[in-house]
Formats: sequence, C-alpha cells, structure tokens
Amino acid sequence: MARNFVQPGDTLTFTAPYAVASGAGMLVGAVFAVALNAAANGAPVEGRVNGVWELPKATGESWVAYTTKVYWDNTNKRLTSTATSNTYVGVAVQNQASADTVGRAKLNGTVA
Repeated sequence: MARNFVQPGDTLTFTAPYAVASGAGMLVGAVFAVALNAAANGAPVEGRVNGVWELPKATGESWVAYTTKVYWDNTNKRLTSTATSNTYVGVAVQNQASADTVGRAKLNGTVA
C-alpha cells in the first residue's frame, strides 16, 4: 500500500466561516460541507463533503431526481437550482415540489 495516503477525505476539519449549527451547510472557501457539530464563527468544525443530505431548499423550484443540479446559495444558506452567483454542490436525489422548503441532495465532494 502507498505510504503517502493520509485519509479518505469525506470528513475534514474546517474553520467555521460563520456560526453554524450541526447539520447546516457551509461554504468554506471553495469547499461545501455539512457541519457535523455546532461551531462559532472562526472555531474548528468537522464537515462532511460527501453523502446524501436534507438541507434547506429555495421555494419556487421543482427538482427532478438525478437530473437537477443543485447549488449552494451562500447568501440565503440554502440549496437552489439556480447556477448564477451560486456554488455547484451536487444533484437532487428525489423529486421536490416547488413548495418544499427542504431538499435531498447528493453532495459531489468537489471544490468550486
């Protein structure tokens, strides 16, 4: 086995870019993650960059499972299907009605 392997990289330690609650999305530089614990602005926080998560969703948008790309709206701290001025984070994994305030998405684990 290679000796330079460090870790799988699914969970990373970040500096919270703002106060975050456990389970909240956060954009740290070019990386989107879901906080695994609550943290004050500037405090260390563990964040998961992969997996399927339920997160706040922009209303007025219908999503189609495995077709709709989702983006992080860092101003409103929610997922959206609007690419402009937002950061691509993954894909919807279930259909979502326009009235839904929470959406289920598979995070892609890549950087913006």
